[in-house]
Amino acid sequence: MVGPEGFKLYPFERAVAAWAQAAQGVMANHPLDPAQLRHGKTWYVGVDALPNCGDGSINGTPLAGAWTQDVALPKTWHRAQVSILYPGYPMQDAGETDAAHRYRIKRFAAHVDGLLPVGPERRRYLQEPHAFILGLPLNPVAAAPLMVWPGSQVIMGDAFRRALSGLDPKDVDLTEVYQTARRAVFAAIEPLAVRMKPGQAVLLHRHLLHGVAPWGDKTVPTENGRMIAYFRPEYPFGSNAWHQTP
Repeated sequence: MVGPEGFKLYPFERAVAAWAQAAQGVMANHPLDPAQLRHGKTWYVGVDALPNCGDGSINGTPLAGAWTQDVALPKTWHRAQVSILYPGYPMQDAGETDAAHRYRIKRFAAHVDGLLPVGPERRRYLQEPHAFILGLPLNPVAAAPLMVWPGSQVIMGDAFRRALSGLDPKDVDLTEVYQTARRAVFAAIEPLAVRMKPGQAVLLHRHLLHGVAPWGDKTVPTENGRMIAYFRPEYPFGSNAWHQTP
């Protein structure tokens, strides 16, 4: 699907650019939910923020591109997340520990999607078994680019398969497994910035460690912030495909 690096960046396509323009136009006039503003209001999480249709289209503009040849398309697309960053990202929230803030800056908040903190101790469980992650920039993202650890899906995936062999993944505490595998990735792999423009798309393996760099370019226009739409279709839990398939 994405090759040994665990991600694939696609060249500019007019159809992808048309979709991005339509989505950007909607979000530029879309009221933001204050509850989704974090890190000193420098990051809008944007979960389910894009009012796209079930076929992925937005305002009649179809969701299309060469990336469709590399994945099994879902029957119905969920509403896309629209992650919006603003100058100064990341500021430290009042309830955020110093260690967590340093991790966000130095390690770019590196994570694998779908492993969510549960309960007061914030233990990590597989809550959202994504099949893949599709990123579509809605405007230039050079000021705070997506960061990836090329090949990290092998280390992370091997660790998950060992921990989940024969088990129901939703019932397994993956906290230590996850943290240990991340440390192994940090020791072996240098992160890479993925710089994209509207009309491009990036496809990520579901186990790929990724994050976002702090805002670093003061020359980039910031009227609407830096926007990337993300689609993350899920596997059903019963298939166990999330960890069994490399």
